[in-house]
Amino acid sequence: MKKQAKGIIALSAVLAALLGGGYAYMKLTPEDSGDKGGKSSELQLLATSADGEGTVLVSDGGSETGVVKKAVITNKGGTMTVVKKSAPTAEGEDAAYTIEGFTDLKLDEGMVASLVNNGNGMAAKSAVARDCADTAKYGFDKPHATVEFTYESGNKAKFIIGDTAPSTESIYVMVDGENDVYAVEPSNVAVYMRELKNFVKTTVLEKPADGSEPDVKSVEVERGDMDTNIYIEYDKTSEGDHTGGTSSPFKMKSPTESYLTVEGSTPTITGMFGLTASEIYVLHCKDADIKDAGLSEPFCRVTVECKDGTRNVLLLSEVFADNSGKKCCYGMLEGDNVIYIIAAENAPWLTVQPIDVASKMLITSYVWNITELSASCGGEKADFVIKPVDPDNKPETPSSDDYKVTLDGKEFDAERYRKFFAFVNGSNAEEFALGVPVPTGEPQATIKLYDSYRGKTETYDFYDDSVMRSLIVVDGESKYYCTKAFVSVLLDNIRRLESDEAFVTTW
Repeated sequence: MKKQAKGIIALSAVLAALLGGGYAYMKLTPEDSGDKGGKSSELQLLATSADGEGTVLVSDGGSETGVVKKAVITNKGGTMTVVKKSAPTAEGEDAAYTIEGFTDLKLDEGMVASLVNNGNGMAAKSAVARDCADTAKYGFDKPHATVEFTYESGNKAKFIIGDTAPSTESIYVMVDGENDVYAVEPSNVAVYMRELKNFVKTTVLEKPADGSEPDVKSVEVERGDMDTNIYIEYDKTSEGDHTGGTSSPFKMKSPTESYLTVEGSTPTITGMFGLTASEIYVLHCKDADIKDAGLSEPFCRVTVECKDGTRNVLLLSEVFADNSGKKCCYGMLEGDNVIYIIAAENAPWLTVQPIDVASKMLITSYVWNITELSASCGGEKADFVIKPVDPDNKPETPSSDDYKVTLDGKEFDAERYRKFFAFVNGSNAEEFALGVPVPTGEPQATIKLYDSYRGKTETYDFYDDSVMRSLIVVDGESKYYCTKAFVSVLLDNIRRLESDEAFVTTW
């Protein structure tokens, strides 16, 4: 241990014994910490009730209730001028503030207000040096920030922020025009060392103010690595009490028509609302900034149209790795003046594929909406006709008892029909077959149905594709592949219709 350090510890013990604990601790100036060797050493002894503790450093001519009209903050990021935009209210609400010249940005009002509230009435933790002749050693030759308040009374108060104390529990502050150095809580002054972009919200697009879900009409995703855009549209036929098969009210229209899963499609449909960036890249961006960020010809363009006519377009660059190796992209709303850095994991449109959002269910009609259904396979065929027992009195929650069913013109048990339909409804797709030529010749199997609620007939033809899978052609267009075992089970279940055997539901 160095002799100097031993001497300081010994002196501490002596003072503590002589004063009966009257001195609780000792504070070293920057020279004592060894941070700036070569300069003279200065020891400050602070009493249990520290010298200068509670001293109000910033006030309206001595009044702690003064209202700040303007605050000018200068730091390494430049100069910000904070101005009052509304006065305190009789109900006790504080004055509101904004940043001059940047009212067109989505400012974080709480953060902006802290530029006034944190400094106004700020009190010291202690006095570090009285009538200090060498303020440079506390960082005031190159201050981290200077702050000047102008009060409504006309009074002004200016303070200067220096270095962090060696203990890192305090920051040095001086009041302009005085030579006393004080220590203050870092939480009081840290805000004054932030750049302007830290006071702008990182929310790219706000959610609806009333907390409701965005009323989306359509979503289109255009991306450099896709030949065809993904286009999703609200499906009006999803409205009503007796829709079924999928709980998503949207359908994909391009690159193929498909129902959607809620879990898979929701981030793509409504994810723009409430999207938060990891940081701000450029404020008040110019054409050159947009080009440099790769957004003049974006890798990805997402267009969301709402039912009220509003239209939001999000532009995204290609993915890159930031300094920490995290995958990010640049992003901005078309026509806006802020470029953000967005974590790639928060931007699903960069990688989403049609299969990610599509429902694997081929048939999504509600069982009792179907009035005609036919299934044929391997020379076997079944034709069903389904009618309500009382067409004028359809129950809200219908059951098999409310319908009469015929099979090939003969009366058939409605509950057994429902079970057969449950099997048919389980014919899931496994992958897309977009652009695949429709085979010639007869299909292995065909399922055809008429949905009276939608007023639409749908035909599903199954063709042999390989040893393990079948191609599914929907209304004359190749759409999906499924396991060939389903076709074999379909044939088996058609043969079981007129028996009491349970239908096979796995394949």
